[in-house]
Amino acid sequence: MALKWTEGGDLWKKKAFALQLQLRQRFRIAVDNHRRHRHSVLGDRYFTSTVKRWLHRFRDFRRDSLPSSTVFYRKRVNKDLNAEEDSVVFRMLQAVAVPLLGNVCHVFMNGLNRVQVYGLEKLHDALLNRPKNKPLLTVSNHVASMDDPLVIASLLPPRVLLDAQNLRWTLCASDRCFNNPVTAAFFRSVKVLPVSRGDGIYQKGMDMAILKLNSGGWVHIFPEGSRSRDGGKVVRPSKRGVGRLVLDADTTPIVLPFVHTGMQDIMPVGANFPRIGKTVTVLIGDPIHFDDILNAEETTDASRGKLYDAVASRIGHHLQNLKGQVDKLALEQSMLLENQHKGGAERAADILHQVDWDSFRVGSNEYMVEKSLEQGTQVRQNLNLTCPEEESTSDHCYSRTGFSREGGIASRIRSSMDPTELMGFAARGLFMSHRASESSVSTSQIRPVRAWKQVLEANSLQQWNTC
Repeated sequence: MALKWTEGGDLWKKKAFALQLQLRQRFRIAVDNHRRHRHSVLGDRYFTSTVKRWLHRFRDFRRDSLPSSTVFYRKRVNKDLNAEEDSVVFRMLQAVAVPLLGNVCHVFMNGLNRVQVYGLEKLHDALLNRPKNKPLLTVSNHVASMDDPLVIASLLPPRVLLDAQNLRWTLCASDRCFNNPVTAAFFRSVKVLPVSRGDGIYQKGMDMAILKLNSGGWVHIFPEGSRSRDGGKVVRPSKRGVGRLVLDADTTPIVLPFVHTGMQDIMPVGANFPRIGKTVTVLIGDPIHFDDILNAEETTDASRGKLYDAVASRIGHHLQNLKGQVDKLALEQSMLLENQHKGGAERAADILHQVDWDSFRVGSNEYMVEKSLEQGTQVRQNLNLTCPEEESTSDHCYSRTGFSREGGIASRIRSSMDPTELMGFAARGLFMSHRASESSVSTSQIRPVRAWKQVLEANSLQQWNTC
């Protein structure tokens, strides 16, 4: 019996040991697989980190070997950049939209407002008579949000506005003009290039502007970078980007500056629609030359940033000088118009004193009172009119026959307006076509005066005969 229990116990021990070995084997396999998978993950991560490290090294090498955004250099522009703007669809849109918008702005500025331009032949000569493939770069101060196209269109004749291909390209902030697909399509169709604020002078918008200059086109830019917030009182310093347009173009463009004042009245800050009845004065200066800066670029090893700053500083200096001149011209023009109005009033007053108003029955008050009383008494006697004594001096009795205390014509005229204003208006209407040198001619020799006198006398006689 004891032997059986011993053999049975050994058997169970062997089975338990075998089961333990099986479990251990399975557990070992699971642990080994887990370890193997863990090592593979570590290997992948190690491989990924190695690739990333090499990519960073390559990027650092490329950044160190090429000029960075903080280093100024001359960047060549690829012609393939202009493929989208030169497409057939955009050309068709520009051929319709640019002439239409330009002519509407031209009529608005020269029809509903007044534009006084000095030196217009300089712009027309640079635009129409410049050598073939010679680029043109115009710069101006930025007063209102609609300086372009209103001011630009007012300077060009309608026949030039119909040629959409040779009209200007301009720049506009992408967050202002290209914030949705509709406005983006519109501004692209009127030859506006997008630029991003804060992206520097080597961004795509500046490259496209240089590409337009390289093809001999016309680009207009506001060197101040943004519009004035003080109503255009001063011209702020020019930004460095205009220097890149001048120096990085394949052919140095003709740089023509002009300054305007008065747009702050047509389009004030915060206004949604332009106003009418205002005056804008524009002064176009002489082309700006940069021969000394270009020679320094070729002969010396000057910093590219300093060359850009020199070009921008010279352009800003010219704009500031033109600003002082245009303000002076605008002041003189306003004083001249004011003096013309005063001169017209003085001439009317001189004519007023030379006319014999007694011959028109609208003379002095004493004469007209006496004359009207005599005529009133005669008419009452002819018509056998009777008036109470208490009303004999009143206007009620005289009103029945069309007279007052000062006489028929004089009472009606002087009751409605001041005699001096009336006579001044009549004098200006009669003698506005005569020169001041002819003011000494006697009124009896002037046909309109004689005709007026005859008509009044005939009407008066007809009235008395009727009574």
